Amino acid sequence: MSLVGEGSMTWQEELASLVGESGVQYSAIGGEAEGNAADLNGSVVGEGYYRHEDGIVPEESMKDQLKGFLKASVEMMQDFGRGCRDILQQSLTGVEDSYVARRLRGPWGVVSRRLGFLNDYLPEDRDPIHSWLVIICVFLVALPALNVNSGHIVQVQLTKKLYIHPPSASLIQLPDGRVMAYQEQGVSVERARFTMISPHSFLSSRLAGIPGIKESLLKDFGVRFITYDLPGFGESAPHPCRNLNSSAHDMLQLANALGIMDKFWVLGYSGGGMHALAAVRYIPDRIAGVAMFAPITNPYDSRMTKEEKNKIWEKWTAKRKFMFIVAKRFPSLLPYFYRQSFLSGMQGQLEKWLSLSLGKKDKALTDGHIFQEFWERDVAESIRQNDPKPFVEEAVLQVSNWGFSLADLQARKKHEGKNLLLWLKSIYTQEDGEWTGFLGPIHIWQGMDDRVVPPYMTEFSRRLIPGATVHRLPAEGHFSYYCFCDDCHKQIFSTLFGIPQGPLAAISDNDLPSPSSEELFEDDLTSENSSQNLDSQV
Repeated sequence: MSLVGEGSMTWQEELASLVGESGVQYSAIGGEAEGNAADLNGSVVGEGYYRHEDGIVPEESMKDQLKGFLKASVEMMQDFGRGCRDILQQSLTGVEDSYVARRLRGPWGVVSRRLGFLNDYLPEDRDPIHSWLVIICVFLVALPALNVNSGHIVQVQLTKKLYIHPPSASLIQLPDGRVMAYQEQGVSVERARFTMISPHSFLSSRLAGIPGIKESLLKDFGVRFITYDLPGFGESAPHPCRNLNSSAHDMLQLANALGIMDKFWVLGYSGGGMHALAAVRYIPDRIAGVAMFAPITNPYDSRMTKEEKNKIWEKWTAKRKFMFIVAKRFPSLLPYFYRQSFLSGMQGQLEKWLSLSLGKKDKALTDGHIFQEFWERDVAESIRQNDPKPFVEEAVLQVSNWGFSLADLQARKKHEGKNLLLWLKSIYTQEDGEWTGFLGPIHIWQGMDDRVVPPYMTEFSRRLIPGATVHRLPAEGHFSYYCFCDDCHKQIFSTLFGIPQGPLAAISDNDLPSPSSEELFEDDLTSENSSQNLDSQV
């Protein structure tokens, strides 16, 4: 038994043999601290100190122990990385002759040669492979770090669903059986001095009209203002084969159904401008005049010079350019993008949905509470049918052949014959009789800080429509002059209709002039003669 006891080691001795002279100190527990810890080449001397062979040293704190742990962990990770590298090098020995390596050797060589110039930016004393691995790792770590909040408090708005209001439009049935929704403002048909019909723009509805227009202003000028939903928008039924010709005749059928016998004005804002121009082209005899605000034209128009195209396209955001290209080349992809934005049924931002870049005044207006309420209501009505087809049709119409050129709306009259005097007169005079096509007034308002429809687009329209009057608005944007601006609306109506004269006086049956005795006598004589002629024929 004694031999066994002498040959065995206590747990303190086993621990001491494992630790050796590593310098790690252990504090004793209980009353045996002084004697038992002596086998570990040290003993505890008071609280917080430890007696070692080198003398009395303070006990390690938790911070020192944590540093030691981290240092040891890093050394272990380095050793682990070296081991993995050695294993990888041994595994890749002879891989150059494998099938995969032979197949990839050619393309990899081409890519390496094309990207070899990047190695010139690396340190000369570093292995390029090692350097690029470090750069890639740092990039992967830095990328998510960029998305981490830097400490600033950001207010996050919860996305809300668009609320579709109950149907509220007035409806008419067109000759082809379709239903068209419309809305009236201003004076009645009997008292209207002027009637104005307005087709809306993309992602809008009959509710837009002139945002913020006051009823009192319409009555002061005696204006009957009518807006309607384009086919497939709002409460209007879709058109099986829609184009700008059918759009103009839809406007004509609406005017006839609402009892508009005289000529009427057409107002087009932004994308609604092409429908206003279509009315000028296809039903000019019914149009009294045209008012357009930043009207969009076809950015692919063949009559547009290269300089005009460059100036127009450079004003748009990259996403807006992309959407125009998709509408022109791959229109079948548009429903996917629309369902990800305004057809998702959720509220969203104007700039994001339409890929817009706004100026200072536009940004201040669109961020306001009043505009936001109007915008959400108008968009919700626009997407009531939740069908991407009418939006695709509208986007494709903007970038396709319209069926006519802007130059066809007004053209210089050609003088027949070879009379030199007539030819010279046609060059140097600007009389109205020398123009053919639509001769009524055409007014275009254009904000010079408009980044949605750049001013160069209006200049292109003015070049092809020489009779148009362009009102250039310094520092104004796409929305700032047209929306929620009482003074602007008054200036617009004064330009179009002159001095406000109010509505026409209502005419009652008592106010109608009574026929004179001579007129009654002539009517009796006429009826007597007609009866005698009928008797003679019998």
